[in-house]
Amino acid sequence: MTFDNLLVAMRGLLANRMRSILTMLGILIGTAAVILLVAVGTGISNLVQHQIETLGSNAVYVLPERNRGPQSNGGTNARRIQLTKADVKALSDRARAPDISAVAPAVGTSGTVTWEGITYALQNFIGAEPIYGAIRNATVSSGRFFDDGDEAEHAKVAVIGTTVVEHVFGKGVNPVGQEVQFNNVIVRIIGVLDHKGSNGFQDQDDVMIAPLSTVIDDLVGNVDSYTVIAVQAPSRLQTNAAQAEATAVLRQTHHLRRTDPADFTVFNQASLLSAGQQAARVFQLLLAAVASISLLVGGIGVMNIMLVTVTERTREIGIRKALGAQRSDILGQFLAEATLLAALGGLLGVACGIGVSSLHMGKLHPVVSPAAVVLSFGVSALVGVFFGLYPASRAAKLRPIEALRFE
Repeated sequence: MTFDNLLVAMRGLLANRMRSILTMLGILIGTAAVILLVAVGTGISNLVQHQIETLGSNAVYVLPERNRGPQSNGGTNARRIQLTKADVKALSDRARAPDISAVAPAVGTSGTVTWEGITYALQNFIGAEPIYGAIRNATVSSGRFFDDGDEAEHAKVAVIGTTVVEHVFGKGVNPVGQEVQFNNVIVRIIGVLDHKGSNGFQDQDDVMIAPLSTVIDDLVGNVDSYTVIAVQAPSRLQTNAAQAEATAVLRQTHHLRRTDPADFTVFNQASLLSAGQQAARVFQLLLAAVASISLLVGGIGVMNIMLVTVTERTREIGIRKALGAQRSDILGQFLAEATLLAALGGLLGVACGIGVSSLHMGKLHPVVSPAAVVLSFGVSALVGVFFGLYPASRAAKLRPIEALRFE
């Protein structure tokens, strides 16, 4: 492919401007779609990672299995599984669980929040010790989290999520210092939790957290089983070890034999993070595959137009061959035209893809991948070569006499 071939190809494109623009549009859309959808996929992956990490990537949670037993539908052998103070004490023993740095039992309940005539059905009310906030990575945007003093004094205080603030007080209102009623118990708001969003199962901001002592005294009474026990590993790298130790310790405290199934569930945020990232990668590959189909369709459009061009310029081909043009000259001319069409469309597609990807879609921030930009442009140019090769080869094989007689 010589410089002369490029000049001839450029003149051919300019001679049919509208047709060239429409052909390039197919490549443009395909290239832009690849860049945009890969950017969206990366943005989704980052969003999933951020939302899961807000739960505490080195946190482990223990939940009781309900009614485990051969007659779990209510028969005589069914039993209610409990997470007790003995379990908390055993998990807190560093000799038995060296990879567990903190343990926080919590009790959950449901009910309604009332403030100046406004009533809201709260999704999750949690009574927990102050360390639970650190394990859950529950930071506050205003006010403060309750401390050991509040726990010791059984203070009727609580921190709330942004969803509760919006439904009860209104968006943008700072409720710190306000007193609300939860199930007819007056509670003073001392902090607003940072926004976390959904973790895929529930709205993490539709929550109210109060000292465990207060919840037991005034709301749920003495409980013989905790709703959840939150456990923290010193680092993310030790999360799996902490989970294994928690499982081993609880099997001992629950007097389970080696062959007995666990009567509790242990999961960690690191595993959720890994699963979320893997799902996001699969989704990202799916989006890229869909976008690649658009690029393939654009390539078929290039082939179609080049076949039409060869047919229209058959006499021109015959004249050039009669004047001494070689088969390679004709092949290079039409191949250059197809490649130029695809490359120009690819360049415009790159610009459009990057431009659209810079727009933020709510919480989703698409992230443009340099590799995706280079790959999509390279593929668009190769599409021109691949789909332009057959029309160019067909033009090069024309016999001069037959081409000159073509009408």
